[in-house]
Amino acid sequence: MVKVLYEDNHIIAVYKPAGVLTQGDRTGDRSLMDDVKEHLKEKYKKPGEVFLGLVHRLDKPVAGIVLFGKTSKGASRLSEQFRNHTIQKTYHAVVVGKPKEARGSIKEKVNKISFFAEGFTNKTDQELLAEIKKATKTRTAELSWEVVKSNGRYSLLKILPKTGRFHQIRIQMQQMGCPILGDAKYGAKDFLPDRSIALAATAISFKSATENKTINLEIPLPEEWISYLR
Repeated sequence: MVKVLYEDNHIIAVYKPAGVLTQGDRTGDRSLMDDVKEHLKEKYKKPGEVFLGLVHRLDKPVAGIVLFGKTSKGASRLSEQFRNHTIQKTYHAVVVGKPKEARGSIKEKVNKISFFAEGFTNKTDQELLAEIKKATKTRTAELSWEVVKSNGRYSLLKILPKTGRFHQIRIQMQQMGCPILGDAKYGAKDFLPDRSIALAATAISFKSATENKTINLEIPLPEEWISYLR
């Protein structure tokens, strides 16, 4: 069942559980996008295909808030806000260890991240070549963080990404020496029972599609994190 956090005529925001794909891939596994389309089809008794615009993604092992456009206008307005970095996203993560400082920021030059973020599925050779060329461009990956709570072994961080590079938070936490709990791909040796990672998109702020109105959404931290922070 889809957990709807916000909905208007043009936009829908839903909760994505960890372990669920945002968008379908070659595995054929059920995705959040499939579920939201089915939800809208049933709710509004729509015949045929339901439009749903994908404007951003969360990695499969990450939980949190995902926005979709219910109309082409909604998708376009959200996409524009993401391009212009006017959408504010907040993440929380349980990391292994404790950062040396109570807060800080990371800003570094990266490449290839933009290429891998686009994925390989269903791309032609020409499209892949264009992405490879784009990958040679150096870009900046930037975020800020602060320690909310720590017991020494694990720390809860609030993270504000200023850019949206592929696996950016996961990579930069590893480089800081505090990999995200459960994230074996990026250096963690401690695992969560469900094989997810302790990273969640917990808040988002965006403008509605047809009014100059700011929508602020927030969700609580996953309950399963609590035992690691005592």
